[in-house]
Amino acid sequence: MPTSSSLYFEHDADVGIIGRGATVEQAFEAAAQAVFSIVTNLDLVQPSSTLTLEFEEADPELALVTWLNLLLGKAHEQGMIFSRFHVQRHGNIWRAEALGEKWHTGLERGVEVKGATLTMLSVKQTGAMWEVRCIVDV
Repeated sequence: MPTSSSLYFEHDADVGIIGRGATVEQAFEAAAQAVFSIVTNLDLVQPSSTLTLEFEEADPELALVTWLNLLLGKAHEQGMIFSRFHVQRHGNIWRAEALGEKWHTGLERGVEVKGATLTMLSVKQTGAMWEVRCIVDV
């Protein structure tokens, strides 16, 4: 008779996000908006502070996950919520700005996003549009 076993269970702790744009950079910006829209209503967030980020990544799919996780980490570390984004790519170097403000009582907290994952990760161009997607852990 076995004394141990491995089992699985389903959970609803993930959300799929999609960002679309005319460029891969615009699609990354849209993906960031999708992530932070889970957290709060971005229409209420004032773009009064700017955070500048830079990272190096040759693979666009890994760059998406890196981008989103850097944003989430900085938001948590600095007590910020971001609502506007601007991304530039020069070869393997990605430079970006995130605009937002400190959390305050006037902002309603939605669901906390813990991080972007490699699950269902995709960065692709279809015709004139780019689409990026991944699953975020909530």
